[in-house]
Amino acid sequence: MKRGAFFRFLLKVVDLKNTYGKGLIVGCLLLFFLSIVIGVKAQTEETFTYSFGAITRGNQNQKQIALVFTGHEYAEGGGHISKILKDSTVKASFFFTGDFYRNPKFQSLIEKIKEDGHYLGAHSNQHLLYCAWGNRDSLLVDKEEFKSDLAANYKEMRKRGIPKSSAQYYLPSYEWYNDSIGQWTKDWGLQLINFTPGTRSNADYTDPTMPNYVPSQEIFESIVNYEQSNGLNGFILLLHIGVGPKREDKFYNLLPRLIKELENKGYQFVTIETLLNPKN
Repeated sequence: MKRGAFFRFLLKVVDLKNTYGKGLIVGCLLLFFLSIVIGVKAQTEETFTYSFGAITRGNQNQKQIALVFTGHEYAEGGGHISKILKDSTVKASFFFTGDFYRNPKFQSLIEKIKEDGHYLGAHSNQHLLYCAWGNRDSLLVDKEEFKSDLAANYKEMRKRGIPKSSAQYYLPSYEWYNDSIGQWTKDWGLQLINFTPGTRSNADYTDPTMPNYVPSQEIFESIVNYEQSNGLNGFILLLHIGVGPKREDKFYNLLPRLIKELENKGYQFVTIETLLNPKN
């Protein structure tokens, strides 16, 4: 509501009070604040893109991108990525498994990411595959297993000073899920998210021994070409903090070039919380 309209509303409330008393005033104020809440919810539902209960893209009217890094077994790119983000004054989001959070080798990196003000979230305790690859409707876990795995992930996060209240977005392992996972996540008080499809960024984990291997230059070009054709407003761009020794062609080495290229086109890099929270 614009300032002028708001003051006109207040004047009308005062006039009604003089005429009808306090009871009506309380009712008017309740309706006013209820309309604000409904308005925020409607804005969220209309401007985000959803898939199987997960938000897969933010507001396409805003030139913002969320850089998201996941981690489970490897983290060899962590120090380099952390430095690149700091040098570029870019905030990103990191989703780690419980195994990652409890790994003694990664503790200083986790603390550094936290100190630098990046978003930290959950990615399944033991990186479970929730659905069959060939049949998305076929669940490989039941609800109790899912809840237990998620609770264990958040327990590790709490040990490192990351409460559930500050990590409300959940990125499922393997980025593979269905409607049931979306609903179970919601039942646990969280919002499921996933990367925005269209580029090959999530293939940065592949190595030359895999049939789906994608070289880093090809990944870079897929992002730039998609931007030129479709734009990246509200995009959730997923990469990995570590990909293991079999892949020598690390995509994070191209990260400074990618950030500069997209910033020159007017994009702002924000955390997932800023991208998806209409109050920010």
